[in-house]
Formats: sequence, structure tokens, C-alpha cells
Amino acid sequence: MKSILITAALVIAASPSYAADTKLQTTESGKAHMEFAPCSAKGQFRLFVRSGEIRIVGSDEAKLSIDLSGRKSGQIQDVKARLTCSGNSAELHVTGGPHNDLTITIHVPKCLDLYARVPAGEVSVEGITGNKDVELHTGELTIDVVNAKDYGHVDASVYAGEVDAEAFGDNKGGLFRSISKTAEGPYHLHAHVGSGQLTIH
Repeated sequence: MKSILITAALVIAASPSYAADTKLQTTESGKAHMEFAPCSAKGQFRLFVRSGEIRIVGSDEAKLSIDLSGRKSGQIQDVKARLTCSGNSAELHVTGGPHNDLTITIHVPKCLDLYARVPAGEVSVEGITGNKDVELHTGELTIDVVNAKDYGHVDASVYAGEVDAEAFGDNKGGLFRSISKTAEGPYHLHAHVGSGQLTIH
């Protein structure tokens, strides 16, 4: 009887409905062009990237890729990109490299929900549909919303600096400035800069 119970337990543990969430992790480093196989995630894409000039660009392709350019693109030996796919989400971490004169362009599938965090620098998000949740501690953040009518809820803020939300007909400067709008679109937008400039167009 004991052996039967053990066998049954092993079968249950091995079946897909009871198996633990499988994680697939891929790492690339020291290359001017990095490519990752398409991730099966259909939910949120989470991005954590080092400070600098960062471009996050929507692509028609399912795969994710990274291009490094600029005057110091020859000094990228310690730049590392780690992609983790798990269930309905994917997470990318980009670290290392020169502190300036390096542009990191990240190409992602354009139809996704983006969550991005960058400590400091000049960051732009363009050509991506879906929900957006982007924060920058210090610097300039520019977001292209593609179509303002697609957004049902918008909240944009800075602790110190200026919010220029041209796409939603608003502009505010100074301390603790914020813009909040509610409409009927299917997506939401959250954008925040601790100190600096936030532009939404």
C-alpha cells in the first residue's frame, strides 16, 4: 500500500497541472547586438536597466534584442543582459558598461504591457501599445503613447521638474506636479520622474 501511495504522489508531482512554474533564463554579455529567443509570456514585460541613455522601442518581431551604440560602444565587455521567462511574464535586467557615451536600445514586441525602472539618465519609450508603468529617479523621460484615445486612465508626475503631457492637453512645472485623467480606453499609463522632465506625446 505504501509503494502505491508513493507512486501516485510522483505521478501527480510530474503532471503539468501540478508542476511548479518553470523559469527559463538566458544571459548575453559583451556584444554590440544581443538577441533572445521569443518568450512565451503574454502578460507583463518587466525591465530593469542601468542608468544612461536608454531607448525602449516597439517591434513587429516576437523576439527581444538589444543594440549598444555610441562613442564608447567598444568598451562593453562587462555589459550583461539577463532575460527570465516565467509563466505569463518576462523580466530583463541590463547591467554594466561605461557610465556615459553609450546608448542602449532595447527592441521589444510592440503589443505588450511594459513595466520599466531606470535609476537615472535619458529614457525614451516609443512604438509600444498596451499598458505602461515607467519610472525614472532622475533625468528625462519621454513616452510616445501612439494613440492617446487608447488610454482609460493616466497618471503622470514629478517630484521636482516639469510634466509636459501634450498628448493629453496638459502641462505643469514646479514641485510635486501631477496629471491624472480618466477616459474610456482599454489601457492605463503610469509615468513618474523623481527629479527632471517628463514628456508624453
